[in-house]
Amino acid sequence: MESFDYIIVGAGSAGCVLANRLSSDPNVRVLLVEAGGEDSNPFIRVPMGIGKTLADPTLTSYYMTEPEAGNAFRPRVWMRGRAVGGSSSINGMMYMRGQPEDYDGWEALGNHGWGWQEIGRCFREMEDHELGDDGVRGVGGPLHISIQPHRSPLTEAILDAGVGMGLQRRDDINRPQQEGIAYTPATIKRGRRVSAADAFLRPARRRPNLIVVTNTTVNKVLFEGQRAVGVEARQGTNVLQYRADRDVILCAGAIESPKLLQISGIGPGKLLQDLGAPVIVDNPAVGANMREHKVIVLSVQLSNSYSHNAELRGPRLYWNALKYLLLRSGPLASTYDITAFIRTDSSLKQPDAQLTFWSLTWDRTAQSLQPEKAPGMFVMGYPLRTRSEGSVMARSLDPAAPPVIRTNFLDNEYDRRVIIGLFHYMRRMLDQTPVRAMIDHETLPGSMVQSDEQILDACRQDDACMHAVGTCKMGTDPTAVVDPQLRVRGVTGLRVVDCSVMPTQVSGNTNGPVMALAWRAAELISGSR
Repeated sequence: MESFDYIIVGAGSAGCVLANRLSSDPNVRVLLVEAGGEDSNPFIRVPMGIGKTLADPTLTSYYMTEPEAGNAFRPRVWMRGRAVGGSSSINGMMYMRGQPEDYDGWEALGNHGWGWQEIGRCFREMEDHELGDDGVRGVGGPLHISIQPHRSPLTEAILDAGVGMGLQRRDDINRPQQEGIAYTPATIKRGRRVSAADAFLRPARRRPNLIVVTNTTVNKVLFEGQRAVGVEARQGTNVLQYRADRDVILCAGAIESPKLLQISGIGPGKLLQDLGAPVIVDNPAVGANMREHKVIVLSVQLSNSYSHNAELRGPRLYWNALKYLLLRSGPLASTYDITAFIRTDSSLKQPDAQLTFWSLTWDRTAQSLQPEKAPGMFVMGYPLRTRSEGSVMARSLDPAAPPVIRTNFLDNEYDRRVIIGLFHYMRRMLDQTPVRAMIDHETLPGSMVQSDEQILDACRQDDACMHAVGTCKMGTDPTAVVDPQLRVRGVTGLRVVDCSVMPTQVSGNTNGPVMALAWRAAELISGSR
């Protein structure tokens, strides 16, 4: 059995950061195990290539949620990255930090060292922001951040509409005072995606003390008594075992990390017995406490040609592809145009919802993702801090078997109230001058949707983001799975470092916060800070 100091399971946003940081010590041997393949598909690099990557089963895993009232009793597909870089190789590249209060809230729950003072520093250290260092942003770090370059009369009209709604137009939406509207910051550099693999893993792979194995699925964590000592993995038809002299570190995400704990013997006792797994630790919190951003979408058909739709179809697509290849510019070089953080209730001190605007609409009748023929734009909104709790539970001991995912969307009155207020806000914003003059009509959900219940029904038809958190919650109370050092409670030699440990949601997209979390985790694991 080959031995390493650390075994990292999952080469996603967290795993890539952790592999880089831990292997910076030449005296430490690190093994990074990834279930998917290399990130060599050229569409990964193209920002507008997300339609291709999300539809490619060699790059994306598809999980089905259980049919429930919150999704109109129709299973929904949850997509996650399955290649080096994980979901950072297939996502929309939006880079949000969240609110300082999010992290101070973690610390208030007993997670010392996880407040904004530390996490804000981690963001600054890992960033290389094109707008420069202003005391809040970082420069010189491995992760390049740019502001979406696409500008048009439509995008300027949207920004003006936001100002008309009382929002401040900002050069950078990632300010400590989050409320406002701005062109979207993204992990893009000179027209190319910057995944966690690009920023963190690729520069480290030349180190002799870092070994990366791909197309290798971890079957379970191996234990000697209450100590994790390694992993069993499958590579093709070969079953392999690797030993960890210090720690096994799960970075498999909010779906796979709790499932792997459960099939290894850590989870709700009744579930483990039903699965036939050994009960190493009976902890009902493993797989529970899941929160996800539930979206509601509003699409409109435009009365002008300021949409990307025509630019990404027919002969124009070929012209723009050539433009991208030669200049790394044009509609293929960017994704979501504008982001706003809003208050659905004026009495609130902080934003409680996020809006994302894109000069593009997808043809929902097509078998694969492609733009509609008519010019269009869509707005996606979601509550930032939902109260509905879901769960992820292993279905069997087979590592390849998908887990049971229950979302329980909209089962909380607070969530329903925010969705309704958010949707009314979206409509009022699009009714502002001058954006109103550019809209022909609303196509989704349609002008017939008016009552609160109709709005909620429309939301039930929509999807969720890729932002699930909390299934291996960090804390000091009995409902926690890991402690503030990210060590799994009840055993030694085992940690979890990914979005599953977030005790509450962050106010925005999760990719950036996960990388900052892993940056901080590396300090705690190595004892460097």
